Amino acid sequence: MKIDIIPIGNSRGIRIPKSLLEQCGFGKSAQVEIEDNHLLITPVAQARDGWEEAFKAMAAKNDDQLLDTPATAFDEGEWQW
Repeated sequence: MKIDIIPIGNSRGIRIPKSLLEQCGFGKSAQVEIEDNHLLITPVAQARDGWEEAFKAMAAKNDDQLLDTPATAFDEGEWQW
């Protein structure tokens, strides 16, 4: 696909069709790098991406139990504010 480079103020930019953005999984930001004289634009991973699938996999393996750590003197003593 050929696209035009357009002026944007003192810079230049490109318009990326919505269908391409959706197909590549772009959100509101992107990572831009130069690699072997090519411009590489990749989506930025969103916080907690993949957590839902990981939690489901843990539950399927019965590996989703709460961790219980032993109490310390700090936990058992009276706190002073």
